[in-house]
Amino acid sequence: MAKITDNELRTTMQRYGIIGAAPALVNAVKRALIIAPIDISVLINGENGTGKEFFPKIIHDNSPRKHKKYIAVNCGAIPAGTISSELFGHEKGSFTNAEKEHAGYFEVANGGTIFLDEVADLTLDAQARLLRVLESGEYLRVGSSEVRKTNVRVVAATNKDLTHMMKAGEFREDLFYRIAAIRIEVPPLRERGEDIKMLATKFSYDYAEQQHRPPLMFDESAYRQLMTFNWSGNVRELQSLVREMSSFESGIVTGDVVKKYLSQKNHSGNLPVVYDKAQHDYTQERELIFKLIMQMQSELKELKEALANANIAAKQQGSKLHLSSNINDLQRQSSHLTSHNDDDMVWQNVAEDYDLDDTHRNQQARHSFSDIKATAIDVEEDKIKTLEDTEREVIINAIERNHGRRRQTAEELGISERTLYRKIKEYGLEYRNNRK
Repeated sequence: MAKITDNELRTTMQRYGIIGAAPALVNAVKRALIIAPIDISVLINGENGTGKEFFPKIIHDNSPRKHKKYIAVNCGAIPAGTISSELFGHEKGSFTNAEKEHAGYFEVANGGTIFLDEVADLTLDAQARLLRVLESGEYLRVGSSEVRKTNVRVVAATNKDLTHMMKAGEFREDLFYRIAAIRIEVPPLRERGEDIKMLATKFSYDYAEQQHRPPLMFDESAYRQLMTFNWSGNVRELQSLVREMSSFESGIVTGDVVKKYLSQKNHSGNLPVVYDKAQHDYTQERELIFKLIMQMQSELKELKEALANANIAAKQQGSKLHLSSNINDLQRQSSHLTSHNDDDMVWQNVAEDYDLDDTHRNQQARHSFSDIKATAIDVEEDKIKTLEDTEREVIINAIERNHGRRRQTAEELGISERTLYRKIKEYGLEYRNNRK
């Protein structure tokens, strides 16, 4: 077995941006360097976000194939119906929309390395084709019977338990032993101890450089909170958290601040035992969203009030026009309106005309009649009156009927108390509004 010096190891980790000194991580990098010159398939195991994608590059760049093609394929991102075509190519007319022949990844990468990420997502048909390539270097394009040859090194990666998948019949056992000739285990972040400190600091400085602002600093209590978290998303999750805190915090971050941000994640099984799960606080991002929603609701309410006011004004204007168009009918009653001081006598004539015998309705109609009487006199004396004057009179009459009670007045007018109060101030009617 080739010996990897500390200098080689340190240089490699710096070249690929691998931060940490955890023994499991260092051992994984060392295994990649040792196996790189040996032309054999490799399987990389590790959770999502641990950085599995760095290891095939290390293997390729330190192998005799380093001057040839390196192609990374995310098997989980390719539809099941086209995976075989993408990997091995197809002939023209072999299926719908196959308008021309297509060279697959194994053909393009001949002489180089293919990284099959999420290899567990391959269909059984694609697994059979992959097994044949690994065993003999032979493959068939989709829709072709011509056997083609390729010389490709395969490095695969997965976050799934292939042993369990084999038992369930979802992954071929013979393929497993072909791609897993050498296995490299990439440790999860929660098992890397002090590496979390180094990564958090690096991400803070990276973000600060991008945004041209001072970097976020962490005290020891903050580091303790970070190191006790479960990190189901591993390095990617830590990077996301530091970016989020850097956006809203500044200076030195304490454990309480980190705890606040971590508690928002609320992932099942992702809270450290030192936390009280009952504690919950919204992130500043959510607070901003809620403030925006409240602002939108306020604006919507004001818009509704404005529409309501417009409808009232339109109705009042319509009533005024109706009174003007029927001025002759009002003039017919003018002798009664001007010659009698007793409104009851005049009201009785109107009540008889409209057959208003219900006590409650008579009372409401009597009030309405008082408004009509006043409006009729105004119309006769001054044929054109402004909308503001009409609205002012309607509000005054309603306030007087409700003895200055603002809530009842607003309900009668069909507007909000806020709108009524604004109108009272606008028309200088505060002296009439002595009750709520």
